[in-house]
Parts: sequence; structure tokens; C-alpha cells
Amino acid sequence: MLILSKIQFFYNLIKSILQETVQVSLVLFKLMIPVIIVVKILQETALIGHFARYLEPVMDIAGLPGEMGIVWATTLLTNLYAGILVFIPLSSNLELTVAQVTVLTSMMLIAHALPIEIKIAHKAGVNFWFMLAFRFFGAIIYGVILNLILTRFGWLGHTTKIIWKGPVVEESWPGWVWGELTNLAMIFIIIFALLAIMKLLKWLKVTDLLQKTLHPFLRPLGIGHGATEITVIGMVLGLSYGGGLIIRQVNSGQITKKDTFFALAMMGLCHSLIEDTLLMLSIGGHWTGIFLGRIIFSIFIMLILVRLVKFKQNLKKDTV
Repeated sequence: MLILSKIQFFYNLIKSILQETVQVSLVLFKLMIPVIIVVKILQETALIGHFARYLEPVMDIAGLPGEMGIVWATTLLTNLYAGILVFIPLSSNLELTVAQVTVLTSMMLIAHALPIEIKIAHKAGVNFWFMLAFRFFGAIIYGVILNLILTRFGWLGHTTKIIWKGPVVEESWPGWVWGELTNLAMIFIIIFALLAIMKLLKWLKVTDLLQKTLHPFLRPLGIGHGATEITVIGMVLGLSYGGGLIIRQVNSGQITKKDTFFALAMMGLCHSLIEDTLLMLSIGGHWTGIFLGRIIFSIFIMLILVRLVKFKQNLKKDTV
């Protein structure tokens, strides 16, 4: 009987986690699938190339060749992998320094896959246009600052080396459909794993310890207890996973609008610190800019944002 009760317990637990995974994934997929199709159409009609022309002046002020505009445009509208595939052939014809690649990859890390990731943030309750401007101009500001620092001190001026060897990309429509379905399936699996880990951490009381440990560091950034765990997940793994879980918590009333706003703002500037950072390292970016510098910049911007929000709130109180 004891063995049967344990089997029943684990069966109910897995069933519960699976049901939660389906709920979270459906919300995400309803947002992601239409955007993925639209972005694919943009790629096929070469509209990304037209958009890239407007980014050439931005590349110039960030110390980059104008040709890199198409790399960032592709990254902004699609994802980092697509941006890398555009970057590889272009970089072979240019003698880019490590400093230049670090600036470019840092901008790519802060602002990429915006149609999908901004839509996720909007679904969680953050203003669409604010988050779009926040990440787009945040990337430009960091790129310009990083370029000024590296140029001023003459750091990372040697020619870059690319070690990235990515998978062969299937350009046909059936290949594209299969690739996107694979990505969605992977997201589903990761969300299931995250929910299972979160339940385990709560059972072991690790979540409480994590919140107590990180809260003093995240509180000045406007992130309260309720959003600590999700923010860490988003920063380490990615906005799609952290954002998807935040949407679930917002819908269930487990997290406040204030925490949602600041958590997604922080994740917008600084997320997927493991996978995405390794990707950018593989194409020549330097860890000081794409990892350490990005974290410092994100904290600095968040401190400013918290002050601005408090100032706006105080202003409203004074006018009432």
C-alpha cells in the first residue's frame, strides 16, 4: 500500500506539473506562433534589408561598419542564431577588432527577437512601446558607451577570431516549419523542467532561502520577493521562460504590477546569461563586455528607472 500511495503521489504530481506546463506553453505559443510567421514573411520579402539601412548611422556612432546594420536588423526581428548566420559571411570580408565585435554582440544580446519578447512582456502587463524603446535604445546606449570606453583605453584592438560552428540551416519551408516546431517542443520541455524544479525547491525550502539571499540585491532594482525567483530564471535561462512564468503568476495574482514591470525590465536588458553569452563568445565577443559590462550596465539603468518611477509617483501625489 505504501508503494502504491507513493506511485499515486508522483503520478498526481507529474500530472499537475504537466497541466501547468500546457497552460503556460499555450499562452506563450499563442503569442509566438503568429509573430514567427510574420517574421518569416519579412525575411522572405527582404524587408529586413530595407530596415537595416536605417541602422547604418547607429552602427557608425557605435564604432561599427555600416554593413553590421543588417546583422543587428536580422537579430532584432528574428533571433541571435539568424544574426550570427548573417554576421559570419560579412565578417570574413572585414577586419573587425575584438572591441568592435564585442560592441556589436553586446547590442545583439540586449535587443534581439523583439517581436516575440516584447509581445510576451506586453501580455504580462508592461506597455508595449515602452519595452520596445527601453530595449532598443538601451542597446544603442550601451553600445556607444562600450565603444567609447574601449576606444579611449585602447582595449581589445586586436583582430577577432571566430570559432562558432553552427548547425546547417534548412532554408526550405518544410525545413523551417520543422525547425520551429522543434524549438517550440524544446520550450515546452524546458518549461516542464522549470516548473518541476520550482516545486522541488519550494518543497526543500530553497526558494525561501533564495529570496532572502537575493532580495537585498534585487530590492534596489524595484524587484520584490514575489518576482525574485522568476527574475533569476529569466536572467539565467531566457526571457521566454521567465516571461512565460511571470504571465502565469500575473494571471493568478501572485505577483504585483510593480514587480512585474521591474522584473521584465531587468530581464529585458539582461537575460539568458549562459546560452546567449556563450554564443556571442563563439563569434568573437569578449566576456568583459557581453557579460560583466552588460550586468553592470543593466543594474545602473535599473537604478535610474526606479528613481524615475518614484519621481513620477511623487509628482502625481503632489498634484492630487
